[in-house]
Amino acid sequence: MTKKLLPVVILALLSAASYAATPPDTLVVAQGLDDIVSLDPAEANELSSIQTVPSLYQRLVQPDRENPEKITPILAESWQADPAAKTLTIKLKSDAKFASGNPLRPEDVIFSYTRAVTLNKSPAFILNVLGWQPDNIASQLKKVDDHTLQLHWTADVSPAVALNILSTPIASIVDEKLVSANVQGNDFGNAWLKMHSAGSGAFKMRVYQPHQAIVLDANATAPGGAPKLKNIIIKNVPDPASRRLLIQQGDADVARDLGADQISALADKKGVKVLSIPSAEQNYLVFNTGNSTNPLLNNPAFWEAARWLVDYNGITKDLLKGQYFIHQSFLPVGLPGALEDNPFTFDPAKAKAILAKAGIKDAHFTLDVENKPPFITIAQSMQASFAQGGVKVDLLPAAGSQVYARVRAKQHQAAIRLWIPDYFDAHSNASAFAWNDGKSSTVAGLNGWQIPQLNKETLAAVAEPDAAKRLELYKKMQQELQHNSPYVFVDQGKTQIVVRDNVKGYQQGLNADMVWYDRVTK
Repeated sequence: MTKKLLPVVILALLSAASYAATPPDTLVVAQGLDDIVSLDPAEANELSSIQTVPSLYQRLVQPDRENPEKITPILAESWQADPAAKTLTIKLKSDAKFASGNPLRPEDVIFSYTRAVTLNKSPAFILNVLGWQPDNIASQLKKVDDHTLQLHWTADVSPAVALNILSTPIASIVDEKLVSANVQGNDFGNAWLKMHSAGSGAFKMRVYQPHQAIVLDANATAPGGAPKLKNIIIKNVPDPASRRLLIQQGDADVARDLGADQISALADKKGVKVLSIPSAEQNYLVFNTGNSTNPLLNNPAFWEAARWLVDYNGITKDLLKGQYFIHQSFLPVGLPGALEDNPFTFDPAKAKAILAKAGIKDAHFTLDVENKPPFITIAQSMQASFAQGGVKVDLLPAAGSQVYARVRAKQHQAAIRLWIPDYFDAHSNASAFAWNDGKSSTVAGLNGWQIPQLNKETLAAVAEPDAAKRLELYKKMQQELQHNSPYVFVDQGKTQIVVRDNVKGYQQGLNADMVWYDRVTK
């Protein structure tokens, strides 16, 4: 797919030329896109792809924009839950259509869930929580009539948790007829959907050029109404300083992923405004316990020492300048049950004593990190602070897609990673950090952490019917992982987006997929 396919106006916007203003019917977003592996909702699991998928696809249900603890019907008209039978009988909106013009059918929902589970890409573990696996998914989904289907699950979870899971990006509904026409072998259309769209969202894909731009056109027939603008251009601008210049000059309408210095430089500039949005984004250091090339990675004493070798205050206050705050547990502030105490501080003398007691000498490890802020900033700080405790850290900076690939292939020793809940429930994070069944691509699984007891605790917590008792179970698990795990939880973000002052109606929520462009006007 070449630039020849792009209209002249878009080619101009993607060039380095300067303009007084962007076109009135087009929103130009400047951000980094190098982390994207795929825009197939069954595979998308990177920050930039997760932020894009909601513009292209819809789910049966999604979190309410104003109150994410509430589930709102989107493609579903209504549902009936049977907790004893572990079923949801869902009636679809009879007038809903995909961007292709094809009507929404139960077959589309069944196809979407079946392909997501069968492909078993990185985010499939979310649907695995329901007990859905490639060898049983066909028996869990049943068409009732032309507008109704029944979903069954085998895991011991409530209908409320099931609905939360079905509100995630991997549960997006794709147009079976369109996707099936582009299948290659047994790939369920995965290769085609990496670069194209087949959804019912407010926008549809015009073109995606990896490492260059994503161009979206309005979907006039979107269930819920057409968007206010005709086009969105999400332009890959890897350098934060360049993003700042584009938004300041008016060559972009929205700028994401700006460093603390860029935000400070724009704070008092005319024509722009800085939006500070609560975020569930967390940064953490993780050791790959399954990497046998470095025995330290599976040593609990080394994990403990590492917690005292992070300069939490220096990172959040001095380097990231308030864009993040210290948070040392796996549930972010804002989710029910989050543990908010932070027991660890930078104390290299204490870390040295822990290492000496354990007989650890000449400690060292390699650290995979995305070569952009805040990740590289955190990694460089850790390289310096760990050195004060006698631990050598060799940085391996790379583009986001390369870091994702190495972690998914379990080739890393340690990594600085980002995590945002997939759905508004404590189990979203617990099932990532405290669950490893040996099959799912959870954080624990990708880092080889064998945790049979924690697996039991995770299952017990998600199955607990009493809400208060359930939150207490998650607090106990957070305390366990806070003190004895291969994770060092560092901070939580406050998303800062810069927009031109003529941009109205932009919305973003706590989770990564809560990015909405459909109500934006200029």
